[in-house]
Amino acid sequence: MTRTSLVLAALLLAPAAALAQDTAPDALVKGVTQEVLGVIKQDKEIQAGNQKRTIALVEEKVLPHFNFARMTALAMGPNWRKATPEQQQALIEQFRTLLVRTYSTALSSYRNQVIDFKPMRAQATDADVIVRSEVKQPGAEPVSIDYSLEKTPGGWKVYDVVVGGVSLVTTYRDTFTNEVRNNGIDGLIKALTDKNRQLETKRG
Repeated sequence: MTRTSLVLAALLLAPAAALAQDTAPDALVKGVTQEVLGVIKQDKEIQAGNQKRTIALVEEKVLPHFNFARMTALAMGPNWRKATPEQQQALIEQFRTLLVRTYSTALSSYRNQVIDFKPMRAQATDADVIVRSEVKQPGAEPVSIDYSLEKTPGGWKVYDVVVGGVSLVTTYRDTFTNEVRNNGIDGLIKALTDKNRQLETKRG
């Protein structure tokens, strides 16, 4: 599995609605990690690359527990404040679609990985925490995966994932900054839209 695939697939290990909102964030992530990996190992259609099935799993287990608005704002950096409310909404929708379509294809890559969760260093009153874990893969060096979560009225939400020291948000920030510099915010929206259209065509 490539690092890119691991970064994207790691997002699938987010909290699910089936667990109580007052569950500790580390217990939440660990519990759903086991659930999601269990589904992957048993679902032959997902392993065979059934995109409709993988996207359905993403929609059910992942999306309600990611703060895509904050993720998009962080990825945009200072350019976020320059965007109109309409542009911001378009960016959130396209970024969300890009992540869903991209890492849904990585979902079937999981086979015999073992996830080792580290003790969480946080106070009970903390509203922003990091859940640290390590993926152990046969024949490869372990890779760290750290989840940044914030406590919201709707429960704990993931707003960034750091794999092997590389932040997903920071990685996209460089791409977004270059696109805005060259073609403006509307150019970035168009680039994301075109990319999503390409992924949809491949999926079809």
